[in-house]
Amino acid sequence: MPVNYLAGASGEAVFAAVDLGATSGRVITGRVGPGRLELTEAHRFANTPVRLPDGLRWDVLALYQGMLDGLRAAGRSGPVASIGIDTWAVDYGLLDGDGALLGLPFHYRDARNSGMAERLPDGCGVRELYAVSGLQHLPFNTVFQLLAHRETAQWEAARTLLLMPDLLVYWLTGSVGAEITNASTTGLFDARGGDWSDALIGRLGLNRALFPPLREPGAPAGALLAHVADHTGLPCGTPVTTVASHDTASAVAAVPAMEADFAYVSCGTWSLAGLELDAPVLSEESRAANFTNERGVDGTVRYLRNIMGMWLLEECRREWDRTGAPLGLARLLADAAASPPFAAVIDPDDASFLAPGDMPARIDAQLLRTGQAPPRTPGGYVRCVLESLALAHRRTLRRAAELAGRTPVRIHLVGGGSRNELLCQWTADATGLPVTAGPAEATALGNILLQARAHGLVGDLAALRRLVARTQELRHYEPRGNRRDWDRAEARLGRPQEHEAAGAEGDMN
Repeated sequence: MPVNYLAGASGEAVFAAVDLGATSGRVITGRVGPGRLELTEAHRFANTPVRLPDGLRWDVLALYQGMLDGLRAAGRSGPVASIGIDTWAVDYGLLDGDGALLGLPFHYRDARNSGMAERLPDGCGVRELYAVSGLQHLPFNTVFQLLAHRETAQWEAARTLLLMPDLLVYWLTGSVGAEITNASTTGLFDARGGDWSDALIGRLGLNRALFPPLREPGAPAGALLAHVADHTGLPCGTPVTTVASHDTASAVAAVPAMEADFAYVSCGTWSLAGLELDAPVLSEESRAANFTNERGVDGTVRYLRNIMGMWLLEECRREWDRTGAPLGLARLLADAAASPPFAAVIDPDDASFLAPGDMPARIDAQLLRTGQAPPRTPGGYVRCVLESLALAHRRTLRRAAELAGRTPVRIHLVGGGSRNELLCQWTADATGLPVTAGPAEATALGNILLQARAHGLVGDLAALRRLVARTQELRHYEPRGNRRDWDRAEARLGRPQEHEAAGAEGDMN
């Protein structure tokens, strides 16, 4: 029988969240009880992709080892009630008929995806894909990766496709499944029907048998295998619980919203900006605006757009470190605050920013194309990036509200970017909406709370969010300054200026 450590006399239980991001992984323990929600980082490890002769790959074996080491560390804090895993979306591993992994999974930034959208078969173009999946068109969507992959020998041997968190769950438990919030990011999910789209899979010439049964957050995913228990020191049979395994879905679940009409920005490597809806928006207007409809918790829809996020800043810092001019983040932000406002702005969604490399040089190139002078100091680049992200948040949330027929009254900015006071304040200034920043650890919190809910310790989604609001440190930013300055900055990018509000100045709509 699986071991299930429920809350003891204190009414608390310990849960382990495996949270893998694009640059690092963590195992975090969470103590959940009446009015209590506390996180402790048990172990952190690097996520370093490897470039092989055939492309850029994830070192998933190193990630798995880091996860096992982290689970061993988590067990030292006390009996673990269950384990949940979340990662980034779209990437996957292929298993052969014996369940063995066929090569390291490709990285979504690999160049193999380029041009795959042009190779869609007749009758299954981008419009047809969107009408079913409602997925934002991005060159690295799983559907395009599969079109590139199916020309390989690995594809011929493949019998099962597992998205990254599902692959790790399989290695822990031997159980095969596909968690629904991550499955909805593949481009092969029926946004209305809530299942794999047999029609799209068939039209694309893919093998339906590759795609495993779907699992909802909160469902049991299996129990630790004996050899895994041996390595981690956890009891054999420790439960693994299905969480919202797409990290953004876990983060949105932990948004501490008390109001129904809220917008969110989950800001880390990417900024995911949007609304929580009850039903997808699959109109042609929505497709043209490149919004995505991804599954959230309890059948909700994450209606959002991917925006290049803190990746821009981190790549700048990597380049400055590489060239012998390392600067701490605190110094860079102070210099950014002191730099002239709106001296230069970029479109963060430009495809030239997607790949790793010399980010300041690529920023310079876009600025010169738009008739702007490049910054002269690192602080100037940081100000350019952060003001440009605030503008992108404004554009995206304004358009989402128009397309969905909603009027958000507050923005919740969660994730690592919520620690960046300049970005939070400038997002409030640009949108004219108050911003609540935090929690920074929204993804891990969502992961842990969904485990706790599956064990009967937390109520519905609203109760989960109330617990976050009561227990986590939040900061509040009110709009200030002249919004017309943001209008003028946006106009430099060839974007339409924001419509003047009928009411008081500062309303995003």
